[in-house]
Amino acid sequence: MSESRPQATRTTEPAPVGALDRFFEITRRGSTVGTEVRGGLVTFVAMAYIVVLNPIILSGKEDIAGNTLAFGAVGAVTALTAGVMTILFGLVTRLPFAFAAGLGINAFLAFSVIHEVTWPEAMALVVINGVIIVLLAATGLRKMIFDAVPVQLKLAITVGIGLFIAFIGFINSGFVTATGSNSPPVGLGIGGSVASVPTLLFVITLILTSVLVALKVKGGMLIGLIVGTVLAVIAEAIWHLGSAVDHPGGWGLTIPALTGSPVSVPDLSLVGAVDFSFDVAKVGFVTLIMLVFTLVFSNFFDAMGTMTGLAKEAGLADEKGDFPRIKSALIVEGVGAIAGGASSSSSNTVFIESGAGIGEGARTGLANVVTGVVFLLAMFFTPLTSIVPTEVAAAALVIVGAMMMAQIKNIDLTDFRVLMPVFLTITVMPMTYSIANGIGAGFVSWVLLHAFSGRAKTISPLLWIVAAGFVIFFARGPIEMALGGVSGGAADATCPDGLER
Repeated sequence: MSESRPQATRTTEPAPVGALDRFFEITRRGSTVGTEVRGGLVTFVAMAYIVVLNPIILSGKEDIAGNTLAFGAVGAVTALTAGVMTILFGLVTRLPFAFAAGLGINAFLAFSVIHEVTWPEAMALVVINGVIIVLLAATGLRKMIFDAVPVQLKLAITVGIGLFIAFIGFINSGFVTATGSNSPPVGLGIGGSVASVPTLLFVITLILTSVLVALKVKGGMLIGLIVGTVLAVIAEAIWHLGSAVDHPGGWGLTIPALTGSPVSVPDLSLVGAVDFSFDVAKVGFVTLIMLVFTLVFSNFFDAMGTMTGLAKEAGLADEKGDFPRIKSALIVEGVGAIAGGASSSSSNTVFIESGAGIGEGARTGLANVVTGVVFLLAMFFTPLTSIVPTEVAAAALVIVGAMMMAQIKNIDLTDFRVLMPVFLTITVMPMTYSIANGIGAGFVSWVLLHAFSGRAKTISPLLWIVAAGFVIFFARGPIEMALGGVSGGAADATCPDGLER
């Protein structure tokens, strides 16, 4: 299947300058090398927290045999795999979509899968999941499913991801917190007030960066993040806020202070630590099938939705939602799952935080190369990486969410058969902390509404199949229990800090 590419909107294009420009199509996409570098750096800053958060989720959890993963080793392979996959994706697809360990799947591994298998076996399941994804993409089936999705739902996915990104930012910053009661389940800050220094710095960074972006200042997003980080370091030096775990009003995940040496030697002992010798008699064949099914379903649709949203935001998608080298993108995304399992960092996939770099102006894979190189350097400078507090990075996520929200203007909502699926897609994503759930709600409702209102012939056969698959996906818990498989597992288990993808 040939690669699809949006039609050029200009009759004449400026001539590329040099081999780098020609390879990444920098001038053709209206960008510059400087813009790509800034965009790559902004993307890294926005998603650098994964080097700290992924070890928090995966390490210290005992598998069925009582084994655990070391924090430092998980941190090292997280940065390594993110760097390699981000660079590979940038070189193959020339798209500015960065990779790292997906938080939905790593939570599923840490809180469900290892109760059935060992860590090496769990990572082997991730590799199998990746192989299946690659085969679906290489045969063109994944693209066929992608094409079967109505353009209204593709746009709704973009808007939903925007709200999801913004909600993650609000949660990470402490601007929105759980109340601990059924109604209302969430509230503003602490007791209805912005009552902590980290959250106040989020507000300051958000306002400053928004002003810079509104004024179209080059590097506005990066400048805002740097200023916010500097203010955070100063605040920590003055008030010694510490971690919110130990001190109310402290930093949520990373403390903006450097202690000890900024350089560390990466521990890569987890690379290749996979085990395919499953004891089927002990684990159960049905259990293994359901685990792989859940992994594939989450990986498949989370990535599809994320890439669609990012491509729209970057102006690289056509009216159908297709973007350059889409088949290659889908294949490499599957390779990310294989690489993540092989390195024990969990499945690597496209990160919605890439929207921060796109918001800064990144339009090509050169930005990915920059992000990837910094990730590889982060293996040696983990202490420096952790200086950027999530409260500051959260401001960029909220701004990007606002930018992606603008796509809703392109959806005709006069037909209720369109309005309801679009509404469910957009709202279910942030409300359930899952891109896959939002996509599934949209697909199933689209099929049902059109089928029962006389429009069944307009529904693609593949969309029927995918919608049926999502019905199974939503009912997987009872199905697993009925078949004697795993119980209580969920692909979108909640992460310790409320983050999930």
